[in-house]
Order: sequence, then structure tokens, then C-alpha cells
Amino acid sequence: MAYKDLRAFLEKLEIEHQLVRVHDEVMPEPDIAAAGRAAPNIDNGPAVLFEKIKGYHNPAVVNVHGSWANHALMLGMPKNTTVKEQFLELDRRWSKFPVKPHWVSSGPVKEVVIKKEINLFEILPLFRVNQFDGGFYISKALVVTRDLDDYDNHNKQNVGTYRLQVKGKDLLGIQALPFHDIGIHLRKAEELNEPLPVAICIGNDPVLTFMASTPIAYDQSEYEFAGALRQEPVELTKSETGDLDIPAGAEIVLEGYIIPRVRSVEGPFGEFPGSYSGARLQAEIKIHTITHRIKPIFENLYLGIPWTEIDYLMALNTSIPLYRQIKESMPEVAAVNAMYTHGIGTIISTKSRFGGYGKAVAMRLLSTPHGMPYAKIIIVVDEFVDPFNLQQVMWALTTRVRPDKDVILIPNAPGMPLDPTSEPPGMSTKLIIDATTPVAPDVICRETELLATPPKAAEWEKIIRHLMELSNKGVDK
Repeated sequence: MAYKDLRAFLEKLEIEHQLVRVHDEVMPEPDIAAAGRAAPNIDNGPAVLFEKIKGYHNPAVVNVHGSWANHALMLGMPKNTTVKEQFLELDRRWSKFPVKPHWVSSGPVKEVVIKKEINLFEILPLFRVNQFDGGFYISKALVVTRDLDDYDNHNKQNVGTYRLQVKGKDLLGIQALPFHDIGIHLRKAEELNEPLPVAICIGNDPVLTFMASTPIAYDQSEYEFAGALRQEPVELTKSETGDLDIPAGAEIVLEGYIIPRVRSVEGPFGEFPGSYSGARLQAEIKIHTITHRIKPIFENLYLGIPWTEIDYLMALNTSIPLYRQIKESMPEVAAVNAMYTHGIGTIISTKSRFGGYGKAVAMRLLSTPHGMPYAKIIIVVDEFVDPFNLQQVMWALTTRVRPDKDVILIPNAPGMPLDPTSEPPGMSTKLIIDATTPVAPDVICRETELLATPPKAAEWEKIIRHLMELSNKGVDK
């Protein structure tokens, strides 16, 4: 099931009891961020929609992606679908890429057009995500830019999620790191000393938000991938300026340009590793046009010590691309779990072709575009170990690892600057733990025979799940 826009998804969440509405007036701080922190602490935590916010005209919603139940519903699957089942379904749909978008002349996002007296504070119910953030942040928007060297190439148009600090009525700060696609676009623009057109799209179909956080190739279209995952085309329209493709059903679009060769202090900001990132010199965006729906919903994201919404949002959309990239050259790989802090911690399950193969698989992860800077702690387990089941992973660690042979450190490697252990920022020591069963020519000093799963265990798992569902519904069977 595909959702036309954020509002359609919120309706589905409400039907499935995965959305709560707060009717009473709340303070923007600390109430909204506090709810964004609290909701993921609840099993299958709901999205939280604030209808009245003191000092603002428009509503806000947080935790839209903040549980595995919501994640499954985003994919049109039952809300009790397991994580591994969601992984396998995403992998199946990944093969449908590309699904070309459908362009329309206009859309709900153009219901209101503002080109004079821009004031972000009039439109967005802004709040600090964490107490000591350097200011108000937009943390869950699609940022659309194009490659100035190949402007008409739709595949090189980037749709990414980057943190945006509100610095004034029409001014934003943006973190555009060099290894991000927007960093490539910005570098090319600054070589020409030209402004880089940008469209910041807030409040979108949940699959579009999912794809904007996904590490795919530079010349692959996030919109075409979203079409594959939605199982129908994304509906796009053109921005008022800059010839950028934007979701026709977005709630709000901020149009402007990144000012070339200008940097100013941005931050600190509470980031996904669960700590403040500090203040750095970052690029700035000048906003000159705003389009939005009538009574637009401001969707924002809480980031904090895991798990929070960002961990659900970036979990499988990090795991699937890494799985695909590794499996292309190592077909024995069975699954990749890169759910932990955007892949800083990654677990891979693989069948070993020969001795030391688990270590080779880990090295391959470290050569992927995302794994190279992000992956720091890599655990490799056998193909019969479910990498999404931490109890099984711990079993592999405690019964397969030979510390003198299977633990490897790689110093002075590329790292993620936001990782607080990265020293200097952007460099890290990698840790590989090979928890696979030794195979020849590795020395096998002791044969092990695995216990078999009892017959009909899978059948009984289905029966028990069904009985639990009936119990939750108050049906006595």
C-alpha cells in the first residue's frame, strides 16, 4: 500500500492505534522534544500529533517512523511484522528499481505561495530538539539539489536529509559533509563561485523520508527507489525556482540557495550517536520562496541516546544497500544488520567459502561508500545466525570467537566525524570480530555439531503469534 502523502499515512497510523493526538495547548519547549524522546521508549511507540502549540499557528508531529510497527505500516505490511521479515521484503522491492516518477503541473504543496517578507517563524512551530542545541533545528526534511556540471541529469539530483539550523527569518545553516552527495554538489558550485539552488521539503510520504536517509549511489535517484519501495510512482512537481523536483504532496517547501564560499558557526546539535556534535563552520542557505499546504503540519525528528526515531528510520535503509553492495562480490552473505548508530556498529551473517572468509567480508564492508567512514565495529557470524537477533549474535560471540585469532584492529582508518570516539574527527580505529565457525584451511581443533530445530517449530510459532493476537484483541479462544 502506497501513501500519497504524510496525511494519508497519519490517517493509517491512527486507524492502527499508532498515532496519538494532543488536543491541549503545549509549550514548544520542552513538550514537543520530550514527547519525541518518550514515544520510542514505549513498545511500538506511536506518532504524536500536537494540534495546538503556544505561540504558533500550525501543528507539529514527531515519531512518525519511531517504532517497528510504524515502519512495517510504512511498507504496507502488518504492524507486527518482524524486523527480519521487513528486511527481506525491502530487499525484494529493491530489485524493482527504477520506478520512474509521475510529474504533475502542481499539487497541494502549492496551495499557498510566499515570495515576499519571508519569515520561517510564521510557518514553522520551531523548537530546540535537545536542551543545549545552538538554536532551532529542522531535522527531518528532504533537501533537493542538482549537480551544476550536469544540471539536467535527473539521476544526479540528490534528495538527502541534513540537519538545518534556523539562524534568522530567511537564513539556515546546513551541515554538508564532503562524503555526502550534497557535499559534491556544493564543492562544484563553489568552484564556480555560484549559488547552489536548494528546495527543502518538510512533511512527506514516509517512504520518501526513508529514502532520503538511504546511502545509495551518486547517480541513482532517490525518487526512483522510493517508487520501487512504494510499488507505484512518486508524484512530483517543479519548485517555483531552480527547476528542482519536489513531492507534490509535501506539507512545506522552503526554496533558496546555498551561498557560495560562506561559512559561519553552526551547532552544537544533539546528534544520532547520542551526544552533542559541537560547533563548526558550515554553509548557509538563503530562503527566498515558501510554498505550503493550508494549515501545514510540521514534521520533525528527535535524536538522542538510542533508540529514538532516527534509529528506526535509518536502520534498514542502511542495512539493505550495504547488504547489496557486499553480496554483489560475495554471494555467500545472507544478511546485514547495520541498525546500530547508522552502521557504526554492523553485524553480517555469511557462509564461509574458505578459512578467514569472515574477515574478508568485513574488509569488503569497509570498502563500501557508506561502510568506509561509518562502520567501526563489525561482527561477522555464520549464515545460520540471525544478525537481527542479538541473543543469537551473543551466542556466536561466546562460542565461536578465538580472541587471539578472530579480533582485528585497523588503526588510522576513515571515520565518522560525529562519532565522539573519532580522533581526530574523521578518523577511527576499526574493530573486526570474526564469530564464524572455522573452515579449512583454518585449523579446526574441535568439531561441533549444531542442535537441530525441532520439527514443526515454525508452524507452532505461527500458532502462538495468532493466539497472542487474539488475546490482545480480547478474544478468548
